[in-house]
Amino acid sequence: MTNIFIGGAWPYANGSLHLGRLASILPGDILARYHRAKGDAVLYVSGSDCHGTPVAVQAAQEGVSPAAFASRYHEEFADCFRALGFTYDLYTRTDQPHHHSTMQELFKKLLDHGYLYQKSTLQCYCEEDQRYLPDRYVNGICPVCGQQARGDQCDYCSAILDPVDLLERTCALCGSPPVLRSTVHYYLSLSSFQSALTEYTESAQGWRDNAVRLTRRYLQEGLQDRAATRDLDWGVEVPADGFAGKKIYVWIEAVSGYLSASKQWAAETGRRWEDFWIAPTGQEAPGELSITAYYVHGKDNIPFHSLIWPALLLGAEELHLPDRIFASEYLTLEGQKFSTSRNWAVWVPDILSRYDPDSIRYFLIANGPEKRDTDFSWREFIYSHNSELLGAFGNFVNRSLAFVNKSWDGKVPEGVLSEGWAGSLDHLYREAGRLIEAGHFKDALEIIFTHIRQANKYFDQQQPWLQVKEEPAAASHTIYTCVQIIANLSNLLNPFIPFACRKIRGFLSIGEPVWQPIAVPPHQPVTKLELLFERIDVERIQEEMERLQADPGRS
Repeated sequence: MTNIFIGGAWPYANGSLHLGRLASILPGDILARYHRAKGDAVLYVSGSDCHGTPVAVQAAQEGVSPAAFASRYHEEFADCFRALGFTYDLYTRTDQPHHHSTMQELFKKLLDHGYLYQKSTLQCYCEEDQRYLPDRYVNGICPVCGQQARGDQCDYCSAILDPVDLLERTCALCGSPPVLRSTVHYYLSLSSFQSALTEYTESAQGWRDNAVRLTRRYLQEGLQDRAATRDLDWGVEVPADGFAGKKIYVWIEAVSGYLSASKQWAAETGRRWEDFWIAPTGQEAPGELSITAYYVHGKDNIPFHSLIWPALLLGAEELHLPDRIFASEYLTLEGQKFSTSRNWAVWVPDILSRYDPDSIRYFLIANGPEKRDTDFSWREFIYSHNSELLGAFGNFVNRSLAFVNKSWDGKVPEGVLSEGWAGSLDHLYREAGRLIEAGHFKDALEIIFTHIRQANKYFDQQQPWLQVKEEPAAASHTIYTCVQIIANLSNLLNPFIPFACRKIRGFLSIGEPVWQPIAVPPHQPVTKLELLFERIDVERIQEEMERLQADPGRS
């Protein structure tokens, strides 16, 4: 058994989740559900990123505290994740004492080990707003590619920046040009990890290609030391003399939430966080890892998970480094980039109020930005639901189990699963599992649905509606086979569409999902049968487009 750690990206608590962000987070829950079914020990954590100037500024505008403002969205996020069936072992938040103490302990270890040093530096200060500006609140022209960028990173060319590097700097709050003021901060000696991180990256297995390419680019350009503290009002206090009023920079603090959440989970459950972070001596030979750590996020977060977080772990804790980095590409909306500022988005609370969570989960995996940018369109979403979830999967389950009720008094008929179908199901578990572990979720879902289409073809070819009249024994065998396929689909599809699979387990009185073939015995009652999915009227496509155009962002 392997100890599986899964770190899901921390959404920023200054606005509702949209589908683009959800698409990058959802694979974490697929991994967690799969590994639990496989019998592995799983720790799956995430939380809301509650610190930073955007939260503080928006809270002040509303006349509430930053904590109260962040709480609004933290609770909304937690409600959305529950509604979508996410199985976090802990979903927490960064503005809690437990996180603060863990982050400060990590900071002091970096300081003790010589990886933090003080440096006088120039920081952007807005005289209009009378505040130092965090990097993301400085806009300008990227000195590398000449495109519009913010002070910490260029979204166009992915260069990691410092605000003073930007050309034509302006304050994101008021638009005025900021001045540069001298201030003293701690810097992380990221350059000290150049050799170790190069070796780590070259030996990495299980990273998506985008993570490999971007990380190698940063390493080839040479790692630059980065400020680890900032003059901010809201965040984790710097545990060092002379730094009163300064805070630990969010780009260090937020990724450290994976460790603080693990320690909080251990404190609350009495379990050992160390089992997922410290491998027993001598048990980390190649191919024999006792720990596998997955990190699931969007591609804009790659350097923070592939370079900065490993550097913090090497410099402070010497804990287990990320094994598999699954960074999603971008999801667009009706051919345009998601934009919260332009209110061009499909918000998760709203789509959940009108559509089945399994439909959302299915579309974001089957058509999501796993390897390349993809598009969400209402037409494709609704047709996907009707043709695949309802037409292929739901139809096969319903007509098979309805036949049991009609022809065998609601009890599974006698039969024998052929070697062909038994071998096919066994292969499906192995192949789908291999693809899930490799981060190929779309391919795993597709091969399962290929078998569903084959099962529908089998049902049609056998014609049990005729067999039951002419060859009752053959009809019994056909429907028995279909029931066994359905039972195993409730395992195989559980990571992807868990609500429908829970219904199937209820119909057939099946236990919790396992990742191996199962059998439903003859004469097992089929109970409380209902449709897995309802058809969505295609007229909803136009309704949703009108809603999006009339009130963008509230779709």
